[in-house]
Amino acid sequence: MTSIRSTARRARAPRPAADLAARRRGDSAPQLSADLSARQRASREQLIAGLAVAAIVGLGAILAPLAMAIGLIALATLVYLGALVYRLTAFWLSLRNPEMVVVTDEDARSIPDEVLPIYTVLVPAYHEPSVIGALIARLSELEYPVDRLDIRLLLEQDDEETIAAAVDARPGRQFTIVRVPHSEPKTKPKACNYGLRDARGEYVTIYDAEDRPEPLQLRRAVVAFGRLGSSVACLQAKLSYYNADQNLLTSWFAIEYAMWFSFLLPGLVAQRGPLPLGGTSNHFRGEVLQAAGGWDPYNVTEDADLGIRLARRGYQTRVLESTTFEEANSDVINWVKQRSRWYKGYLQTWLVHTRHPRKLLRELGWRGFIGFNLFVAGTPLLSLMNPIFWILTALWFLIHPPVILALFPSWLYYLSMMVMIAGNVSLFYSWLISARMAGSRKLVFAALLVPVYWVLMSIAVIKAAVQLISAPSFWEKTVHGLDTTPAPGTDT
Repeated sequence: MTSIRSTARRARAPRPAADLAARRRGDSAPQLSADLSARQRASREQLIAGLAVAAIVGLGAILAPLAMAIGLIALATLVYLGALVYRLTAFWLSLRNPEMVVVTDEDARSIPDEVLPIYTVLVPAYHEPSVIGALIARLSELEYPVDRLDIRLLLEQDDEETIAAAVDARPGRQFTIVRVPHSEPKTKPKACNYGLRDARGEYVTIYDAEDRPEPLQLRRAVVAFGRLGSSVACLQAKLSYYNADQNLLTSWFAIEYAMWFSFLLPGLVAQRGPLPLGGTSNHFRGEVLQAAGGWDPYNVTEDADLGIRLARRGYQTRVLESTTFEEANSDVINWVKQRSRWYKGYLQTWLVHTRHPRKLLRELGWRGFIGFNLFVAGTPLLSLMNPIFWILTALWFLIHPPVILALFPSWLYYLSMMVMIAGNVSLFYSWLISARMAGSRKLVFAALLVPVYWVLMSIAVIKAAVQLISAPSFWEKTVHGLDTTPAPGTDT
């Protein structure tokens, strides 16, 4: 077994001279090529292709409306089936053999403080005066030597309340308050890029304002990076919620996160598919993050986009067995705002990376290419298609309109019926397993009512589709501090 000291030495490999020189000069934040930015909604080729498809559908609707409708339903059914099978396969693979990187407490603590690399922690926060003091206290509890920490509180220049609250909290010398100059777009990824400009760490991670990371997480990441080698550029820690029992909505959210980080993402690793990252607790090799151009300030799920860009550059992402607790949205309106932003960002990410499909196929390989389309595009599309099929099913059982019978010839009827029954039962079962694995009986009860949550998802994705056209880079702020349940191991 590789010794901890040799692991630490590998983790502290020197940076290229050009990189160190750039840091001394204080060069600007990393730049992303325009071709990979969501600043442009769609490329010229995508617009032409979209218009061509619309023309074909419109002409078909005029000349053969029934045949066109049947064809569209059949296509939607096949897309739904493909996305569903891909997700369920990832879930099944994780049940058999979870692709999780495990570092024991003993190994994490075995690295001498003096050989630990400098670790940069980026903490973007906006209008968070009520939680910034508690956040500083929590990050002060990280088991990592203070002189090796570079914690950068990224606060907008015009957010005087949060800046004042941060100063009043008297952060230790490992903290730096970085005032992010006002500029558009006013987004989390723009703040992260600004904070990355003068970051000192060999490794970089992000925490959100309400995050409560496990104290050993940074040490675990250092050991894991050393074990896995340079091909692994990112470690995604698991996310969970400390207020899962607050109400039914938080319980659904907690089950979904348990499924996402304990089953789906490890399953994507097993399938060798690109991983869309979570928005927090992703740990990067600093050099690779800089070379990749940092985050896209115009993409509202900059994390998912960055995960795909790393995969396109030939790097791997793995899931680290370490948990960061967050606050689950307990308010429906707040939840819809947050979820619609996520869906909008997934659609943005799909549009950005399909501007040149052949290049994407070449860089990801056929497995990654299929996985990218089925997972990144499939996540919002499944929720978008659900209401259509729900309405058609309800109309059939309520009033038996002849038009629905005409829309579903026998071959399509049985295929659609199979997808509906097998798909819903399988998804329902995966939610129950995730709730059971989370270790709470209340979550199991919530899982029985999860179809209501699916309705909320569909409402959110409809909002996302509208905003994708009207306000693609608009960042709807998630309100924090609505929880009533203390995190595990805390007295608050």
